[in-house]
Amino acid sequence: MAVYIGLFLLVVGLALSVRNADYVQFHIGLPTRENKLSRTMDRQRAFNICVAVAIFLLLAGVSAARKAVGNDYWVYRFQFNLIMQNRHVSYEPGFNLVVWVLQSLFGYDCYFPVFAFFSMATAFFFVKAIYDQGEWFGATVFLLMTGGYYYSSLNSVRYYFVLAIAMYAMKYVLRKQYGVFVAWIVFAAMFHKSILVVIPAYLVAYWLATHEIPKFLYGIAGVFLASLVVFKGFYRRIIFFFYPYYEGTVFDKVDFSVTNIAKCMGVLALCLIFYKVIIKDSVPLKFYFFLNLMGLAIYTFGSFIPEVSRIGYYLIVSQIFLIPSVLMRISHKGWRIFWTIGVALAFLGYFGLFLHSAYSMDIRLLPYLNWIFN
Repeated sequence: MAVYIGLFLLVVGLALSVRNADYVQFHIGLPTRENKLSRTMDRQRAFNICVAVAIFLLLAGVSAARKAVGNDYWVYRFQFNLIMQNRHVSYEPGFNLVVWVLQSLFGYDCYFPVFAFFSMATAFFFVKAIYDQGEWFGATVFLLMTGGYYYSSLNSVRYYFVLAIAMYAMKYVLRKQYGVFVAWIVFAAMFHKSILVVIPAYLVAYWLATHEIPKFLYGIAGVFLASLVVFKGFYRRIIFFFYPYYEGTVFDKVDFSVTNIAKCMGVLALCLIFYKVIIKDSVPLKFYFFLNLMGLAIYTFGSFIPEVSRIGYYLIVSQIFLIPSVLMRISHKGWRIFWTIGVALAFLGYFGLFLHSAYSMDIRLLPYLNWIFN
């Protein structure tokens, strides 16, 4: 646990030194690059990049050096060998190809380079997404760490790799570069096809963020949510068409996540308090707001979905962008400090519970072992 806590303190400490020079320069509208403020911001940007690279190296290093960490670590190793034997595995072709190439280069049953490759790729997309989209870099990194997203990536290798790509691809929706967005998601689907759900989800959230919502859509949304309760069998048949190997397994169970529902409700409450003065006129914030609302609906009404968090996380990971942007826009200094401390304490509490559960046999992120010293 000391490694995880030490990493958290070091990474967040570094992240808090970053100031988003690109964001400030865009909104100030500097006339030239020659003025003093522009030169100062150029230096800040160079410093920011150095810090972001350092954070990437720290995150990638701890993840890449792990050994026997995660309940699926040895399962992956076994599957790597099956791939090299040209045996059937249930993984997507992109993942199989990467495993085959790396083991062809480093040797049969040489699994450390495979884990290291996906560790570096996942950390890169996490950091790149936060650097590009996080208006308050330090707070966004804090939420990435305390929300458990980074630490969980040491477990479900394929899923968190594509989750990081989903975060990275959000910016293309906001830029209306839909072709680039779809291309990234299709690429990621070659590693975990569950990510395809974000194409309709993100596009719907963006449409809601940019249009006046007709009243009849509220009725349609209500009917859809009710159908999730009434016609569970119908939706389960659709799910098992794509994931037949989940049916009847330990993953095929009702997972009513009180923790994630509470988290979504808390974020929703914060947003509703400041909706009119902060969120209403901001397309990016409304986009993240509706993703959080969709995540709340999935967790509340879709608990019958096997591994429901694999859908839910694609939606609620937007919280790490939404919350800091709302907090930094609170005009009253006293209230801004109050809500910032409240959010920090809530997520630190969640982080403590997460670390405590990491010893569980179905998670096994603790104890942390590595191939350097163990």
